[in-house]
Amino acid sequence: MLLEAPTVPTSPIALLHSLLELRREITKEGEARFQQWHSKIKRPEFIPSARNLAYYLALRWRDLRAIQMALMPWGLSSLGRIESRVLPNLDAVINTLGALCHTHEALPPRPPLDAFFAGDCQLRRQTEELFGPIRGKRHVRIMVTLPTEAGTDPQWSVALLRQGMNCARINCAHDDPATWEAMIGHLRVASQLTGQPCKILMDLGGPKPRIAEIAPAMVRLHRGDRLRLTRQICPEGSEIPQLTCSLPEILPQLEVGQRIWIDDGHIGGQIIHKDEQGVEFTVTHCKEGQRLKVAKGLNFPDSDLRLCPLTESDRQHLAFASCHADIIGYSFVQSAEDIALLQRELENYCGDRPMGIIAKIETPKAIRALPEMIIQAAGRQPFGVMIARGDLAVEIGYQRLAEMQEEILWLCEAAHVPVVWATQVLENLVKKGVPSRAEITDAAMAERAECVMLNKGPYVGLAVDILDDVLARMEAHQQKKTPQLRALHSWQPCETETVAIGRQ
Repeated sequence: MLLEAPTVPTSPIALLHSLLELRREITKEGEARFQQWHSKIKRPEFIPSARNLAYYLALRWRDLRAIQMALMPWGLSSLGRIESRVLPNLDAVINTLGALCHTHEALPPRPPLDAFFAGDCQLRRQTEELFGPIRGKRHVRIMVTLPTEAGTDPQWSVALLRQGMNCARINCAHDDPATWEAMIGHLRVASQLTGQPCKILMDLGGPKPRIAEIAPAMVRLHRGDRLRLTRQICPEGSEIPQLTCSLPEILPQLEVGQRIWIDDGHIGGQIIHKDEQGVEFTVTHCKEGQRLKVAKGLNFPDSDLRLCPLTESDRQHLAFASCHADIIGYSFVQSAEDIALLQRELENYCGDRPMGIIAKIETPKAIRALPEMIIQAAGRQPFGVMIARGDLAVEIGYQRLAEMQEEILWLCEAAHVPVVWATQVLENLVKKGVPSRAEITDAAMAERAECVMLNKGPYVGLAVDILDDVLARMEAHQQKKTPQLRALHSWQPCETETVAIGRQ
């Protein structure tokens, strides 16, 4: 059973003893977790990152706010920037406290400067390995989703590269291989003309459930309406509107009482009945008179859906991507086994050539499995994480999105893994030419990630130009953000841990 975190004494000698005990505990627990991972790591350069991640998980299972408060009056680091350097940061504070106390106790050696900042350097190296080099005043990359126009107009890529694009995203759910090949050809030429390097990400569609058919065709919704989500439209009609799902195999996995969200959370419902053909649900959230439309996405946040993250279409697209892309975007990945599946598929096409992977975090299950996914992926090849805020917000609830976003950023920094800040960044600016105040603030906060993704729209060039300026300005003010170290709940301690640790 987890114990309540004790009150930390404010005297420097008592504080020193608390930190020494903390260091002993996280070293023991972190090493146990790291040893479980070690055999999965094939890249020797990732071993220090994996060990730091293991120590960070052990550290963050404790509520450290009392220690932080006790350190502040002595002018010492409050451990708020410990992610990339867990032991060096602790050792630096311990040694300074030891000097303050004039103690003769045996202390861990003070880390030299290169060891203290080794984690930050490793994050920069792994970011460059995945996204390539960058020129200019900023370090955060800008990724842009390519429109169909990029395959027909060679100047489109030239203009975007000159405005600051560093990575181009091709959404495999749209267009076709001929268009993708034209896009890539124009990008390669534009990169040579401008001297601006540009990596190409091909984003697999994955098993995204969507509305396939609606009967009757025109349905306007009101709260309290009943709908059926079924395998196929009943030809004899029904008393209530019917919807079919693009992935009918999920229907048996749904249960009465679970929620359904449609169209990125604009429409919500709760399942009230289940039978062999599907489920019936009541509309609980909607704009009065809102129209139901085909192809809108479906989310089931209470359901543990068992779906293969690689569809047949994805496998076909991988054959193309392995020859033309630098990075694969992996949608709806939820476990280390899912990562291993993609790695096996890539081996068939790429052999020993290490293709970069970006895992899109879109579900609570993916959040819980993130440490294991990082080890499986980054232990073998260039790897990054995308915070896919659209589906993630619907799955975990909008009120928890900011919290989870922070935790993902911290965890990835501990593993020295680059993060992509994605979904609706400068959305009004991209589509309408004028940004909202809130989205400018969001773009500024994105400086804490290693890459920011923009979606396509008529004003995306202007958005790249403004984002380039915002990121450069924010980098002059801050390097990521100093957090308060309350205990995290999303990741469990490893099974071999026996030391009691602070309750969240």
